[in-house]
Amino acid sequence: MAFDPSRRNVMKAGGATLGAAAFARAIAPITEWTADLSVDEFIQRHYKEMSREDMNKVLRRIEAKTLEEYGATVHVEDVRPTPGVQFAYALNLSVCIGCRNCSKACHEENNHDRPTNNSYIRVLEMDNGSMSLENGTVNYDGPVPKPGKFYMPVQCHQCDNAPCVKVCPVEATWKESDGIVVVDYDWCIGCRYCEAACPYHARRFNWTKPEIPAEEINPDQAYLSNRVRPQGVMEKCTFCLHRTRKGRLPACLEACPTGARVFGDLADPDSEIRWVLENKRVFVLKEDVGTLPRFFYFFDE
Repeated sequence: MAFDPSRRNVMKAGGATLGAAAFARAIAPITEWTADLSVDEFIQRHYKEMSREDMNKVLRRIEAKTLEEYGATVHVEDVRPTPGVQFAYALNLSVCIGCRNCSKACHEENNHDRPTNNSYIRVLEMDNGSMSLENGTVNYDGPVPKPGKFYMPVQCHQCDNAPCVKVCPVEATWKESDGIVVVDYDWCIGCRYCEAACPYHARRFNWTKPEIPAEEINPDQAYLSNRVRPQGVMEKCTFCLHRTRKGRLPACLEACPTGARVFGDLADPDSEIRWVLENKRVFVLKEDVGTLPRFFYFFDE
């Protein structure tokens, strides 16, 4: 029988494979989420199967739903990759001061839930000379930078060998031609396999419906990026594709006060990201797991 990655079939298979109690616990978030799911949303085709006409209907439906539920007028687009572009990111740990401006910018740009202060970026306070992420402190406070410390922001690494993509049972997440790993929020079943597979703790799960005041919602949105995500689905950094695929920079980079962040097109020999990779001693996190990240770190010395 041919593989059918529909949400209904996967849920049926899950019930047959897992014990009843285990399966009930695994899909608990989904059962709550489906209460607000319309028929059109449930029968919607996978992103890759939708025609332009289908997508336009979906975009207008999302805009109408955002206005109805949040009181905000937004414009949602389907922003596609530019042929030949290969995005990558680099971060200079010598000048990062741990201010968390990048995390705050991500929170606001990507329409995250306000009460949880969610963000795709975690900034770790690390001891000088240590590269153990497990010993890094996320909830540090007080003036920064502190003596004897350095700061390491961590977000999605847009891996070329992404384990999150491999484990998704419904193909709701995949890698696009410009290197960005995306999620179809309307296709995700909330099983959280991708969250468990990611070695960088870069994925987030919406346990509840996001709470965002209308006046704080960023109206410039994209289907695969910063539109308001529903309850019960996974989400992640997309290198702000709603901005970067239009020639702008990620919000986190623009918010950095020290110039620690470098973003660009690897295919452009004159880009700043190419210069960094060719002239700095860059490294990636957890190289031994073989994920082939597109997020690089370096020190000035």
